[in-house]
Amino acid sequence: MPLASLIAAIEAAGLAFRGAFHPAADDDPPRVPGSDPVGTIVLVGFVGSRNWPAFARSPEAADGLPDPLDRWSRRVVSKLAEGAGATALFPFGGPPWLPFVKWAWRAEPVHPSPLSLLIHPDWGLWHSYRGALAFAESLDLQPADDRPSPCDSCAAKPCLTACPVDAFRPEGYDVAACKSHIRSPAGADCMDQGCRARRACPVGAAYGSDEARFHMSAFRDSQP
Repeated sequence: MPLASLIAAIEAAGLAFRGAFHPAADDDPPRVPGSDPVGTIVLVGFVGSRNWPAFARSPEAADGLPDPLDRWSRRVVSKLAEGAGATALFPFGGPPWLPFVKWAWRAEPVHPSPLSLLIHPDWGLWHSYRGALAFAESLDLQPADDRPSPCDSCAAKPCLTACPVDAFRPEGYDVAACKSHIRSPAGADCMDQGCRARRACPVGAAYGSDEARFHMSAFRDSQP
């Protein structure tokens, strides 16, 4: 399938094309039926708030069952893979877990940020990976986008001082402090609008309130 046609199908399904690459052995490509080795991995996901409406109007979003976004992603990405002659892969459902972070570094210009989230030059910290398509063949791909991390030119780094409970520390992310805060009345702003530290980043536009609350609720209720 030509890459342009594949990207159009991805967009029509309510997802965003998140880059592609020809995996080498050290990219830990999976074994998939009829393909050893995999020729191309194409990542798909969400960028900014652009893709949220496709999920929000889905049956999974309204059925009240667990893991609605993962179930929607599995259905939609699997259908894409079937139509494209590829194998659907997902960042959830493990163990074992597929190395989506490693693949993201290969597929598009994302970089580690001070908050330990991957930052994108356009989308900032407001993006996610919902799946991948593994092709037996080597598709013709776009030239690599080698833009540097926007964090490199950000002297102030407001993300590190915006958290009300100082959860982002040199020794690591204090998950317990963060969850305690958003479970309290004082954490209503983070719950309703998204992580305040994440919103302090000057790159990209934050999720809308419905999307932010969905993700913050999932984080709040996760274990441990």
